Amino acid sequence: MAKIGIYGSSFDPITNVHLWTASTVAHRCKLDQVIFLPCSSKRKDKRMKTEDEHRWNMLQLAIEDDSRFIADDHEMKQDAWNIYTYDTMVHFKKKYPNDEVYFIMGADLLVDIAKGEWVKGRELVSENKFIVMAREGVDMLSTISRSAILRNNDDGSTFHLVDKGLAMEISSTYIREEFAMGGEPKYLLPSSCYNYIKKHGLYSR
Repeated sequence: MAKIGIYGSSFDPITNVHLWTASTVAHRCKLDQVIFLPCSSKRKDKRMKTEDEHRWNMLQLAIEDDSRFIADDHEMKQDAWNIYTYDTMVHFKKKYPNDEVYFIMGADLLVDIAKGEWVKGRELVSENKFIVMAREGVDMLSTISRSAILRNNDDGSTFHLVDKGLAMEISSTYIREEFAMGGEPKYLLPSSCYNYIKKHGLYSR
């Protein structure tokens, strides 16, 4: 039985912190594989900054040298308003029926689930396991204990809390803004992705 982590984000672009986080989580939680899951760009509330083709190509370039990492376009191909994390996890548990599948998320998302803001949140928590990464200002244990959704659906192994050393942040937004303003974010993302962005003129105004 393999242990697999599902790591979703816009990856627009993927950053060195995305990779460092995935590697650290894989090491600490003894994951055999991390699946990078780029989100759908087909949404009603806002537009992605980059075409799916470019996000996908950069993701492939970023992870090609690490055998633990793979990319999956399951959500990218769907309309965002039809995708819920609960259904995504059902999909991957069917795809890997003999393995243990975890959803990797930041503690800020844990807070949103605790507030009842996620569709099918109760079912999501009761039927899945999570690796939760620390976020500055979020007390993960307190968040779980104060939420009926979280604490009443936790069998003791639902949440693997990864605390110290994972509060580091470099946002994709910051990198996009640096490119747009003629900045130099060269060492904040993989060199292959930096070169790809330069070649295709992405994120420039």
